[in-house]
Amino acid sequence: MNTTTETLEPIRLATPAAPPAALPNWIKAAARGFMTHVLPPLVIIGLLLVIWELLGSRPGAALPPPSKVVQDTWELIVSPFYDNGGNDVGLAWQMLASLKRVAYGYTLAVIAGVSLGVLVGQSTWALRGLDPLFQVLRTVPPLAWLPISLAGFRDGHPSAIFVIFITAIWPIIINTSIGIRNIPDDYRNVARVIRLNGVEYFGKIMLPAAAPFIFSGLRIGVGLSWLAIVAAEMLIGGVGIGFFIWDAWNSSRISDIILALFCVGIVGFLLDRIVAFIGHLVTRGTAAS
Repeated sequence: MNTTTETLEPIRLATPAAPPAALPNWIKAAARGFMTHVLPPLVIIGLLLVIWELLGSRPGAALPPPSKVVQDTWELIVSPFYDNGGNDVGLAWQMLASLKRVAYGYTLAVIAGVSLGVLVGQSTWALRGLDPLFQVLRTVPPLAWLPISLAGFRDGHPSAIFVIFITAIWPIIINTSIGIRNIPDDYRNVARVIRLNGVEYFGKIMLPAAAPFIFSGLRIGVGLSWLAIVAAEMLIGGVGIGFFIWDAWNSSRISDIILALFCVGIVGFLLDRIVAFIGHLVTRGTAAS
């Protein structure tokens, strides 16, 4: 009797596929940031450009479409630093000339505005005496100061700086004084208990506590400064983005005007973001301490 020996093969179970590697956290965070903060404005801007292109391409349209603007201003875009002498300079030099005036006027406004805001916020007598004057002067339009400044300085450059100064100073004064008046009484009592002198109280109590209000005024002030310089340069002439826009209008270069307005908006946005970023660092450091 023959017996057959059968070899039994072990049963192999299918190994499940390994799950895909998880994306690093920084990639996930970058994707969320793109979807939340970058994609929505890109979509809106794209839609607006498409609408503008369609409307500007119609026969008899008053404004050129974006494609025409880029075509007409291509030399200005690719050569922003050219200098042919006089007022014939590139957009970068025009912007830098305006930013230089803004830097001078805004710095003076910050120094004077914070100082006067502290005075008005600390002194009831100063508040009653100066606040009505501030409320009246701050309603005067920026360009209304230009003839007075030209009569006083007899030169366009300091006159433009004065217009920036007088435009930016009011929100700085008002917001600083509000911040000083809103300092909690507990802070003042602690300063008395530990016997802080005037300088120590100013640096350790007053400015840190009022910093959020001060930087709110500084942000408003820098925006008004940029608005004022563009308008003032249209009248005083010389190198500057305001005069560039006015000169382009007189020469019927509508595409140049549109490009300049775009650059003005970008620079104004960056100025606001810079002041906001500095304010964020200062106020966060105050809170942490």
